[in-house]
Amino acid sequence: MTRHFDDLQLGSIEMFCLAAELSSFTAAANAAGVTPAAVSRSVSRLEARLGIRLFVRSTRHIRLSDEGLAYFEQVRPAIAQLVDAERQVGGQGAAGRLRISLPTPYAHYRVLPLLPAFRDQYPNVDVHVHISNRNVDFADDGYDLSVRGRAPDDSTLIARKLEDAELMVVGAPDYLRRRGTPQSLDDLGGHDCIQFDRPSSGRRIPWTFQRDGESADILTEGPYSTAEDVLGGVSLARAGAGLFQTYRFVVEEDLRANRLTEVLQRHGGSTRPFVLLYPHARHVSRRVRAFVDFLVDRLAR
Repeated sequence: MTRHFDDLQLGSIEMFCLAAELSSFTAAANAAGVTPAAVSRSVSRLEARLGIRLFVRSTRHIRLSDEGLAYFEQVRPAIAQLVDAERQVGGQGAAGRLRISLPTPYAHYRVLPLLPAFRDQYPNVDVHVHISNRNVDFADDGYDLSVRGRAPDDSTLIARKLEDAELMVVGAPDYLRRRGTPQSLDDLGGHDCIQFDRPSSGRRIPWTFQRDGESADILTEGPYSTAEDVLGGVSLARAGAGLFQTYRFVVEEDLRANRLTEVLQRHGGSTRPFVLLYPHARHVSRRVRAFVDFLVDRLAR
């Protein structure tokens, strides 16, 4: 095998990736324990070798050039694979920083409570969690995994279904004493139904029910609407503002404590999926593979 890189060149590539990830020569220098000038020299050597400009520099900021971004997207997985290979041979197992994007309810009620157990099993993995109901771009945003409500039409992503989460309509006992308990779907027209706006479009999300053995989507009305954080609707329902449709796993404790009451049970049973997504790569890092296996196993229990 012909040798293509010496130690200095490999070090320059690694330093370039660090600067690109942190968007700063100074931050990269602090992380690597060297001076900013050393980082700058490493990047300059790499630019001279490649014959391209990797960063667009100003007095205060740096950003990747178009060529630099394309190069970064190619070499970052290769560097991660080398690190994983060394750790595997050295017996360290999964290690490094894992970046995950999660929707609000699934973060708080499903994944975050499991993370201490994951790190007990994989203490060399540091976990960064981004909580948002908006889709992320894996290439641009640098995430390793995300959980979303459906699998996108994207052949570059692997989708693993985690569960079909049951939906239910709830209201506070005080609200139901004041306004009555709905007995049919038609009764919803006489109630304050708390709305949640879809993050991608701003449109109201319809409520989903089972009627005559089939799924039925119903647009409801009400004086309250929430956006971005679906847990805002749960808080409003808990305060007696009206009825709200949410996931059973979100309100189980409220039901047991009688803070909320389920209504329209005979039209319940509808579900929405939650899917784990990660880029389709020839070599998936050990930390990503470890987290996928861990989460699928824990949720299957």
